[in-house]
Amino acid sequence: MNIVIITPNWKSLSHGIFVMSPKSKGITALCALGRGGMKSIKREGDGGTPIGTFKVLEAYYRADRIPRPKTNLPIHPITEKMGWCDEAGDKNYNRKIGLPYKSSHEKLMRDDHLYDLMVVLDYNISTRKRGAGSAIFFHLAHPDFRPTEGCVAVQKNVMLRFLECANLNTRFIIKR
Repeated sequence: MNIVIITPNWKSLSHGIFVMSPKSKGITALCALGRGGMKSIKREGDGGTPIGTFKVLEAYYRADRIPRPKTNLPIHPITEKMGWCDEAGDKNYNRKIGLPYKSSHEKLMRDDHLYDLMVVLDYNISTRKRGAGSAIFFHLAHPDFRPTEGCVAVQKNVMLRFLECANLNTRFIIKR
């Protein structure tokens, strides 16, 4: 099993250290965290990165921008019709949805490059609680590593190395 440990770097609430084992293929890198820092109790819109242990569910990529990466995860190309519902009162809260969609949502095909490669973490998905936070992904960071809305983000080369090593047994451990 691959383990990813995310810890704060103590220089900023919104920056952390990404460490993936096993050591033979280990990766250590800077990562961007949510603007609200790490949260043990997460709420929709608080900008916090949730603390806990999370399974890796699936990956997505922008086929119009990059070739399909090598990975053992289920991986899908992002299309213009894909979104993610973030409306706590909606029946599809914290679920992938088809666009157009009537309730509040995020488009997965973004103008920036953050979701050119992204991985869905099992935060508030398998057991869902409305208002506890949605769309917690592992994705690409802004070049300046500015904070995310609650996700974990890394440089593209780190993400590609992660995808090569990851599988459905990979776990993210986010801790202080």
